[in-house]
Amino acid sequence: MKRLSIALILSVGAASPAFAHLNPAEHGSFAAGFSHPLFGADHILAMVGVGLWAFLVGGRAVWAIPLAFVATMMLGFGAALAGVSLPFVEPVIAASVVVLGLLALVALQVPTPVGMAMVGFFALFHGYAHGGEMGAATSLPFMVGFALATALLHAVGVGIGVAGNALSHRGRIAARIAGGLTALGGLWLVAGA
Repeated sequence: MKRLSIALILSVGAASPAFAHLNPAEHGSFAAGFSHPLFGADHILAMVGVGLWAFLVGGRAVWAIPLAFVATMMLGFGAALAGVSLPFVEPVIAASVVVLGLLALVALQVPTPVGMAMVGFFALFHGYAHGGEMGAATSLPFMVGFALATALLHAVGVGIGVAGNALSHRGRIAARIAGGLTALGGLWLVAGA
């Protein structure tokens, strides 16, 4: 558990938002989209937080909650490209990191459709931000890239719980601790903003 905590802290500390924006002309639109969620602490923490909470809710929520996030995130992306105005994008994204971490920390049990709606709310804002940050990238490859990277980060969150169960039957504890660290990371990001 100590190693997991250290790895998470180092990963978040090493992530830099400046690296979240590859030049699509140099790296391609798919690569720019794929790399975007992988190099911003807010993206990493929120996406892993979704996976942690989905693991803790259990059952079909393990796949349904992350799927709802990715699908709704793509809707938000489309809304940004269509020029729809969405207020408070950055504050909601910052709040999502804290809230998703807290949901995992307390292992809040809700019906799967309720969990899907909860993460979908935040996903809409994350997708909208991706649409606004696309730059010169081509929209479809960029969207496929960030959707795939997001799904992989969700899988990391689920994997923390699964690995904890495989190693010591304490996956729920590991996921809850990681959720607490996620919420703390979110508070650190908010304080630094």
